[in-house]
Amino acid sequence: MKKLIIVLIVTAFVSSCKEEKKQDDSKDDMAKVVQSDMEKNLNKYVSFKLTADVNKLTEKERQMIPILIEAANKMNELFWYESYGNKAELMSSISDEDTKKFVEINYGPWDRLNGNAPFVEGVGEKPKGANFYPKDMTKEEFEAADIENKSSIYNFVRRDEKGKLYSIPYHKQFESQVIEVSELLMKASALAEDKGLKTYLDLRAKALLDDNYQPSDLAWMDMKTNTLDIVIGPIETYEDQLFGNKAAHEGYVLIKDQEWSQRLAKFSAYLPELQVGLPVDDAYKKETPGTDSDLNAYDVVYYAGDCNSGSKTIAINLPNDEEVQLQKGTRRLQLKNAMRAKFDKILVPISDVLIDESQRKHITFDAFFSNTMFHEVAHGLGIKNTINGKGTVRTALKEHASALEEGKADILGLYMIQQLNAKGELTDDLKDNMVTFMAGIFRSVRFGASSAHGKANMIRFNFFKEKGAFSRNEDGTYKVDFDKMEAAMKDMSNLILTLQGNGDYDGVAQLVAEKGIISPELQSDLDRLSEASIPVDVVFEQGVEVLGL
Repeated sequence: MKKLIIVLIVTAFVSSCKEEKKQDDSKDDMAKVVQSDMEKNLNKYVSFKLTADVNKLTEKERQMIPILIEAANKMNELFWYESYGNKAELMSSISDEDTKKFVEINYGPWDRLNGNAPFVEGVGEKPKGANFYPKDMTKEEFEAADIENKSSIYNFVRRDEKGKLYSIPYHKQFESQVIEVSELLMKASALAEDKGLKTYLDLRAKALLDDNYQPSDLAWMDMKTNTLDIVIGPIETYEDQLFGNKAAHEGYVLIKDQEWSQRLAKFSAYLPELQVGLPVDDAYKKETPGTDSDLNAYDVVYYAGDCNSGSKTIAINLPNDEEVQLQKGTRRLQLKNAMRAKFDKILVPISDVLIDESQRKHITFDAFFSNTMFHEVAHGLGIKNTINGKGTVRTALKEHASALEEGKADILGLYMIQQLNAKGELTDDLKDNMVTFMAGIFRSVRFGASSAHGKANMIRFNFFKEKGAFSRNEDGTYKVDFDKMEAAMKDMSNLILTLQGNGDYDGVAQLVAEKGIISPELQSDLDRLSEASIPVDVVFEQGVEVLGL
């Protein structure tokens, strides 16, 4: 009997050990799956070194670069708070190193290239208002609340101990950080040899301390002869997907390519003439675009904050202040080295998979550069204020304003190229621009539904499809119909400009709902790009050491 009991105990023990081993093996298998998924996530990005020829700079300019990079780097901390909250707390809850890397790329636990899908267990959906508002706040509650400076793009909305909503300005929330950044900008200003740059740095340093950015925006527009530049502060409102109103912090450090910039300088002068010719009723083109706009090419040597999260910006059109735009226009900065990275490492491989073989010869860097450049110029065309008293377009269209504005800039950029080509001002083959534009849609659609640029591209893809601007071959490649694409460009320009001028929030919401989607067929084509290991975007190796300073 004792022997039987011993045998049973041993058998039970062995069985228990086997069961524990099975569970351990199962955990290991799960870990491998998680690891594999995270490796796939990281493989969406390809690394690229942000370099520039610093030998062309003066001694003082070389001394300024590390100071400007240090100032820009502080934007990372501020944007982390805006996009998520407590970074240290999140990072300490994650043990897997690959997951931590992916969190760093996304500035949070939500995949920006996959509709902000959560990829860290237990975090839940990303709040529409990111961390600009209380996570439990509804639109209705905000609109009914009596809050000081409610519409300011430079404050957070919070709850007091009684649950009542109140606001706190950025310069108060980030007091210690903005003082530090302000001091760094003043330090750089002391080294600045260009008068315009010096004035801008002084005013930007002051603006960070009181959130009054308009004087520094105007000074930035007046700055013409600088070689170095820094874009820094709370700028774009894409991160606020609740109202599209709160600005997020970011920083770029830039070196102007003087030779390329001279080639581009003449195009801004055509804006008023092109405005008159827009394919829309006169009521929607009464505003006169500023002609003081700059069009310049830069090498970017540092990204931080909003612009460094998920998909990376390759051109800048600023300031966003409508008053400054109407008075001075905007500056369009083409980020040449970042653009080249996306063309070589992403756009060309995409065209090899998805563009009809007979049209691949039309995929050129010059066309990609022109399309991107005129996208930024085209932000200056159209209308900034509604024609029916609903205020600015941005205010009237709320969270849909950014996506529609990006769609406008894309389509009117192509319109500008077409018009300048007809005038003989551009000698490129217009077919290059159209086919490269088509390939560019596939590139940007992969940024996902959470991106304003991604939504804009989905809307345009579906609109073009309806109009027959392209056809899909049996082998899954796409071929542009040049005549039908020109007609579709005009129709879409008219639609967007009318929606903006009318401040038609419901109409835009319907457009986004119906056409801002990826069909199963398109998704299967995009999946082929992933299967071919074509990255979606870039991550940068950047900083003082990379520049050799």
